[in-house]
Amino acid sequence: MKTSSSAFKTALIWLGFDQSEGGDRAHGHTHDGETGDHGHTHGVIDPTIATTERGIWAIKWSFVILATTALFQIVVVLLSGSVALLADTIHNVGDAATAIPLWIAFRLVRRGASSRFTYGLGRVEDLAGVAIVIIILFSAIIAGYEAINHLLHPQPIQQLMWVAAAGLAGFVGNEVVAIFRIRVGREINSAALIADGYHARTDGLTSLAVVVGAVGVWFGFPLADPIIGLLITLVIFGIVWQSAKAIFTRMLDGIEPQVIDEIRHAAEHVPGVRIVLDTRARWLGHRLVAELDIMVAGDTTVSQADAVAAAVEHELMGHIPALKSAHIRIRSFDTCTNTSGDADGDRMGLSSTHQHGHAAPTPVTVCGKLAEGCIEIVDTSAGERMRFTATHKLPNLHAEVVIFRDNHPVHTEVLSLSDVSNATQFQSRAAPAEPHEFIAELRLRNEGDSEVLPFIMHEPHDHH
Repeated sequence: MKTSSSAFKTALIWLGFDQSEGGDRAHGHTHDGETGDHGHTHGVIDPTIATTERGIWAIKWSFVILATTALFQIVVVLLSGSVALLADTIHNVGDAATAIPLWIAFRLVRRGASSRFTYGLGRVEDLAGVAIVIIILFSAIIAGYEAINHLLHPQPIQQLMWVAAAGLAGFVGNEVVAIFRIRVGREINSAALIADGYHARTDGLTSLAVVVGAVGVWFGFPLADPIIGLLITLVIFGIVWQSAKAIFTRMLDGIEPQVIDEIRHAAEHVPGVRIVLDTRARWLGHRLVAELDIMVAGDTTVSQADAVAAAVEHELMGHIPALKSAHIRIRSFDTCTNTSGDADGDRMGLSSTHQHGHAAPTPVTVCGKLAEGCIEIVDTSAGERMRFTATHKLPNLHAEVVIFRDNHPVHTEVLSLSDVSNATQFQSRAAPAEPHEFIAELRLRNEGDSEVLPFIMHEPHDHH
């Protein structure tokens, strides 16, 4: 019993389902732009592989091994007419073709940016990936058609020994690639390349299925070959679907949430950054371009702000090697307030003094996943109102403020849009009660999602 359990665990480790040994996952916190979700895709190169010379070297040699295996299988397909081997060959060609977008990107990236293509030609890598997915899709359709045709109209298969040999060659080729990728992946600490290695090991099992089909035909069951071919074709369709989602997500500027979290996390650790207001990023091929809005103290000088921006960029480059550039916009905390006290400032809710002559409570900055901005008490034509001005927010946002006095929620201010033409401001319908020094919560909700942002409102020392 102990022997069978040990053998089962060994099999799991071999397939990559149990990675407690080998140190593949040294820690739970991802870096280098890794998403933690390395689905089996064709036409897409993970940036954690493509940004290291050792990783690129591994991709090139994987291409050579799989391409050689596929060429041998193509010859046997033409001689034998095996549908199962045809499907497996298409599968291996798809794995080998993954290196093509990388080669195209490296050839074109030498041209750099131009006055017409100001971001460079990184998108060509995605277009090449689309072309590969389309080719594999049509090939899979042909393989599926042939498999169904052979099921309905069984045909004799020639060269069974060569079919079995080609299946074994596919298994050996994928196993060599698996060992190669896993070993290099551990050297460069790339979880993506290690995952690709285990995917190659799984692909080797589909090649062994071809051998099973050949054995079935040998023992007088001719439908074994088209059945195996149809099953492998279904696997290919699943891979095509995953690949298409990955490629078109990138072409539409989709980004993995983990990457945004990593960018925000790195920026927040830089001295001088008070709040990371907004973070955006997009893939240009296998390189990343990021844009950040960060808030610094109101008394920060231009040279100090420039130093903070440079420090943020340096921190991002150190955390995310796939990052090509970062555009950083510095915003002052004082932009939440306007000390001029003119009509425009009052209309926008940015005045810092009450009309009756004493100073207003200090505006409070809040930052959450649904919205970011500042909360303040302002004078309006209808009297004092509590107002939330969002520097960044999600659409269809609803907000309310719950004020606590003596540790109990005694008063709730419902904040609604103050002006249809300015959808970034929320304002209470009634005046907040005196005194204007309290603990409160800004409660936000948006189409099923919600969060609570606590804050404290302080009155100035000269308030009377």
